[in-house]
Amino acid sequence: MKNFLFYTATVLIWGSTWIAIKFQLGVVDPMLSVGYRFSLAAVLLLLWCGIARLPMRFTLQEHSYMALQGVFLFSLNYLLFYLAELEIASGLAAVIFSTILLMNMLNGAVFLRMPLDAKVFSGAFLGLFGIFLVFRPEITSFSFEQQGLRGILLCLLATFFASLGNILSARNQKNRLPIIQTNAFGMGYGAVLMLAIAWVNDSPLTIETTSLYLGSLAYLAIFGSIVAFGCYLSLIGRIGADRAAYATLLFPLVALAISTIWEGYHWTPSAMTGIVLILAGNFLMLQQRRRMAISQRKSSNWLRVLMPSKVERHQNL
Repeated sequence: MKNFLFYTATVLIWGSTWIAIKFQLGVVDPMLSVGYRFSLAAVLLLLWCGIARLPMRFTLQEHSYMALQGVFLFSLNYLLFYLAELEIASGLAAVIFSTILLMNMLNGAVFLRMPLDAKVFSGAFLGLFGIFLVFRPEITSFSFEQQGLRGILLCLLATFFASLGNILSARNQKNRLPIIQTNAFGMGYGAVLMLAIAWVNDSPLTIETTSLYLGSLAYLAIFGSIVAFGCYLSLIGRIGADRAAYATLLFPLVALAISTIWEGYHWTPSAMTGIVLILAGNFLMLQQRRRMAISQRKSSNWLRVLMPSKVERHQNL
């Protein structure tokens, strides 16, 4: 039940953050906005850790892994995606980011020695083909003119960095680093890096004081960062980085559903077929998770090692 709640919350929140991000664009440099977002999220998480009296003493090595997670998951991937979307359409960027499914499988096998599963691969390919059909108009209209190739390469690198962040989170959980504290420090390290990059680029240190900007900033920090990342990274620890990444195929659909209401998005037969394939792939993932849950009751397997109950008590998400 917890897995379902974490999964649903991740999809719904990240599927709705696009409209909040729209209110962030304009006056303030996007890199500063991302830096503000994770700075606020880190401060709020650290305050919560203090109020809840969560353990906060970690070794220098543990802080180094928290910092690496922050660099790859809360800063560099965002920087590269913003740069990429100056060159290519957001729909194409969403399709490229969906390849995190395959990257998580491969990186998990290389760095964490997690087994590759044929049905997980089948579900992933179904979902990836489905997301291709949903965004087919933007993909087919793409041209390599005007540095389009550069945008694709930046997107792929950003996705690879995000995947490394996922694997680092799984590694940190396996080594009994609690999610809340790890996210608090990781977001803080990532925010410092983002603000430093903005400073090096001579971006004026400004902030928009309108209710739309501040309200969307609060939503992105609290829900888009603290809650969604907490749920998503908990899923990585509980079901694996490969299966958790399937959420990346579903939240673009939530965004399109919202766009249907707010912007009059028109669904095509191709898009509808794509949704069916995505849901079919998700069904394969869910079936695999059920079988894993049954096997958990019979014997201790790698999931219990990855997420022992003692650690789970420290993760109040």
